Amino acid sequence: MATVFIAVSTCKTRKRGAALRAAPRSLLLTMKPYQNIPITECGEPLVAIAAEIITIDPHPYISLGAPYGDRSPFFVRQGILERLQKSQTYLQTLCPNYQITIFDAYRPIPVQQFMVDYSFAQLAESKGLEINALSEAQKNSLIAEVIKFWAIPSHDPKTPPPHSTGAAIDVTFYRDHHKGVIPVNMGSPIDEISDRSLPNYFANSTNKQELEFHRDRQLLNQVMTHSGFVRHPNEWWHFSYGDQLWAWISKEKLAIYGGSK
Repeated sequence: MATVFIAVSTCKTRKRGAALRAAPRSLLLTMKPYQNIPITECGEPLVAIAAEIITIDPHPYISLGAPYGDRSPFFVRQGILERLQKSQTYLQTLCPNYQITIFDAYRPIPVQQFMVDYSFAQLAESKGLEINALSEAQKNSLIAEVIKFWAIPSHDPKTPPPHSTGAAIDVTFYRDHHKGVIPVNMGSPIDEISDRSLPNYFANSTNKQELEFHRDRQLLNQVMTHSGFVRHPNEWWHFSYGDQLWAWISKEKLAIYGGSK
């Protein structure tokens, strides 16, 4: 597959398991509405993302030490790959110098837990808080912010994290440049835990650059939904098809992709 090389921070998570240990059990047991959707697994295999689609390398979570083992983050279900290729072809008719680029795709549950813990620790640090000294109110507030963007790493086959199904992908745009391909500024980095991650955050801005951010987010949504994907309500970069979140947004009665090992 085509790869784009980027510089990634390699700082390690110092508080492995911190988020789930700190969070009250009642909060972790709170189901998101899409998790009530039943799953009828269709049995499609995980396949490698095709070579013509750009992927980001080194993979950001691997650089942090996420435990992928012998698995690759750049795998998806067969049907997801076909829809992704359809979206890329459609994009070329609208904006030939843009390319869909994969930030992340398949995520085993141990990786999901690693990234929830990492995000919790980073969020606490950004607020000047020490995890071991958090009050209950601070714990509740932090984990509520984290799980707004990160699915709980559930091992229950009825409630798999979206990325663990092979049906969810995190995508952005790269564009052609005389030096190769370069990232398109989408207004906020992928995985940022803030309101800037909301798809329509810049919709009502009067700033020219921020309106360009909104235009490119709308274009990304247009080309992805063209092939059946739906966008996460809180994340401009997250799209899926066939998982529980897709079923909930699309008002489908069943999801067709469950957890994949």
